[in-house]
Amino acid sequence: MDEPWSRWNRKLSWQAAAVHRARVRGCLLGGALGDALGCPVEFHSLDRIRAEHGPRGVTGPVPDGTGVVGRISDDTQMTLFTAEAVRQAHERERLKGIGGAAPRLVRWAYQRWLETQRRPAPDPAAPMPPEYEGPVGRLVTEPWLYARGAPGNACLSGLARDFVPDPAAELGPPGPVNPGSKGCGAVMRSAPFGPALAPVEHAFGLAARCARTTHGHPTGSYAAGALAAIVSHLVDGESVEGAVLRTQRLPARHPGHEETTAALQRALDLAAEGAPDAEKVERLGAGWVAEEALAIGVYCALAADRVTDALLPAVNHSGDSDSTGSVCGTILGARWGDHGLPHEWLERVEGRDTIASVADDLAAESVRT
Repeated sequence: MDEPWSRWNRKLSWQAAAVHRARVRGCLLGGALGDALGCPVEFHSLDRIRAEHGPRGVTGPVPDGTGVVGRISDDTQMTLFTAEAVRQAHERERLKGIGGAAPRLVRWAYQRWLETQRRPAPDPAAPMPPEYEGPVGRLVTEPWLYARGAPGNACLSGLARDFVPDPAAELGPPGPVNPGSKGCGAVMRSAPFGPALAPVEHAFGLAARCARTTHGHPTGSYAAGALAAIVSHLVDGESVEGAVLRTQRLPARHPGHEETTAALQRALDLAAEGAPDAEKVERLGAGWVAEEALAIGVYCALAADRVTDALLPAVNHSGDSDSTGSVCGTILGARWGDHGLPHEWLERVEGRDTIASVADDLAAESVRT
């Protein structure tokens, strides 16, 4: 018979795994929720949003231009493929003892995502491109992912080159692919590195390097790494403010970090002024570039007491509303878990069952002990 302390330790381990699972679920579902809230008003000015939806702007899920409520964009699509890749890397190392494959597996995952942008539906008979050598994964069998979600030019052009970053490469100099690009297309997809890797420095480093698959500007790398690091801290139980403060130290160790660390500081300073609103959000930018999307998402998550009060200002502004909403939702979900998200909104999100399943697979493979 087990000693009482042994049974207690197993209970604590089960509880820790359940909390980890809830936070990873929250991270992916929260990001999808913010994406879906912002999708219908992306590219709209704040004046137009208020004219169409009332003086408070969007106050919940609304239809997009085709009448669909809860549609997600390329932000969530690429996040899911990132999650699939880092889970595969974990599994490969656990079962085969082979590490170091994550950058290549992430690059292959983005190649699979690219195929969903080229075809109208899954086609089991259609081969992957000749240069593709990786695992197929199950996401390419999901018909709802075969939709053009306004992908960024850097993501599309970057994936035309088969560049795999060196996991040991320096982060300071611009990368060889789109060296001037710091669009938000890398930061919005990088949350899954957070729960998948420990210690947090590894999550930051791998996310930053994998960002260079498509975005070569140092700020694009550091902002992606910063979101992964924030998520890592949150999944481990840190507060949002604590996670942001601790994350600031990571890019500061590398040359060219100034835009990223300054953006995080602006978010912290603005949050100290009280509850978020659209006018304050627009002081941080529009979110089209990496450091602005990161700052807006972080600011809204910091400044509001309730999840809904954070998500709404994250999307009600003149700019990249789905990406800033996605970053904010990712942070909130990682902090509070899926049970802390507004379920009447969450049930409208496209593909939520698949998103939850991908999150559960990632959580099971990466559970912290």
